[in-house]
Amino acid sequence: MALRTPDEYIKSIADLGLEIYMFGEKVEDYTNHPIIRPSLNSMAMTYELAQYPEYESLMLATSHLTGTKVNRFTHIHQSTDDLVKKVKMQRLLGQKTGACFQRCVGMDAINALWSVTYDIDQAEGTEYHQRFRTYVQYLQENDLVADGAMTDPKGDRGLAPSQQSDPDLYLHIVERRADGIVVRGAKAHQTGACNSQEIIVMPTIAMRESDEDYAVTFSTPANADGITYIYGRQSSDTRKLEDNDLDVGNKRFGGQEALVVFDDVFVPWERVYMAGEIAHSGALVERFAGFHRQSYGGCKVGVGDVLIGAAALAADYNGAAKASHVKDKLIEMTHLNETLFSCGLACSHEGHQMPAGNYQIDMLLANVCKQNVTRFPYEIARLAEDLAGGLMVTMPSEQDLADEKIGPIVEKYLAGQSAVPTIDRLRVLRLIENLTLGTAAVGYRTESMHGAGSPQAQRIMISRQSNMEHKKELARALAGVGQPAKAKRAAASR
Repeated sequence: MALRTPDEYIKSIADLGLEIYMFGEKVEDYTNHPIIRPSLNSMAMTYELAQYPEYESLMLATSHLTGTKVNRFTHIHQSTDDLVKKVKMQRLLGQKTGACFQRCVGMDAINALWSVTYDIDQAEGTEYHQRFRTYVQYLQENDLVADGAMTDPKGDRGLAPSQQSDPDLYLHIVERRADGIVVRGAKAHQTGACNSQEIIVMPTIAMRESDEDYAVTFSTPANADGITYIYGRQSSDTRKLEDNDLDVGNKRFGGQEALVVFDDVFVPWERVYMAGEIAHSGALVERFAGFHRQSYGGCKVGVGDVLIGAAALAADYNGAAKASHVKDKLIEMTHLNETLFSCGLACSHEGHQMPAGNYQIDMLLANVCKQNVTRFPYEIARLAEDLAGGLMVTMPSEQDLADEKIGPIVEKYLAGQSAVPTIDRLRVLRLIENLTLGTAAVGYRTESMHGAGSPQAQRIMISRQSNMEHKKELARALAGVGQPAKAKRAAASR
């Protein structure tokens, strides 16, 4: 199959017949549901931009499996140039959607699994890597979205998976059969799961002895028997149910999270890529997290570009653009945003080839990238709210603006610069509200904290990767540690 068009992609999701629940009810026409559709539009943008010649170098790559052009989201990185283009592609998509476009988790999952399955085979004599090669080629040839599902509900964080009072709080194998395995459990906070044709399940932590059933990795069609999706709430999400577009903020795009429940789902062996190899579960978690932390140096930067632009427009429309403090705040926002981008590029340029042939990012720099992402978007959002002014959260609704009696009053008293229509001023303020407080904040501000692991998870990895003993040795060498003092040497020579 050739590269899919956006319409072909959306139809393929509709044809899946997914079991999606929202507000206590099953959603039948989910691809046209007003709360879900904006997230679907964001995902479709990964297909739309792939159609344009001017974006081909970023959106497409040459498959090392088939030699044909494939969507970069299904590509296995073959060089540091691939790693760099990934980050630049993510920034572009963030700029075009102003939201989470959701496809990154699957791309990061397949690249982590490529090397881990190879390593397992080398150490254990298994056949996982060949199975996975076949699966990746299937994704590429059919231009499919795969959701990378790692996070478990976890229950009591002080207990191992096998020690939980409810064994299903971590997804696990409940039966091994001649033809495959049966799994039960759930994956939480799953970005874009309801917009995916495939689900790739991975363990959420490094497993230890007695946790073998939890060290499981597999892929499954998103509509497999026993899979249910419970759609997550977002701030101000019911605004999308109203008959307006002003109050939504972002007229077309949005993000999506879901709780994905696996109720005795059967997985054939050809779709299983880890089943009890606890010694390799930690490597998978770390490599996936590393790739995903690199991703945030692209996607969050692209959305940051939109937020900075909206804040600058708000200042223009308020007639305050020439104020020195306004200029300084926009400079600071840009400085922070470009620092995030620099980190994403740095860990890509410093990548290296793995024994499996694919390229891995520099793990230390990827974790530094994500650690910055847990902080800088919050400051960028704070400055945007500062520049927007209090009207961002006190303005009347679109219905008031459209009302025959109230509308002219709203338009008169909420005007900014005389040359700017009041509605345009209000649209920009609603966009800032959406990005900092509303539905888009899930994919920008709040997800910047918890996505790809908590801030403490990155700090642990930074500690592991920092090579402190090498730094100590550098200091010892320059300070002359271990050498006798000069005065003592001189005295000894007399």
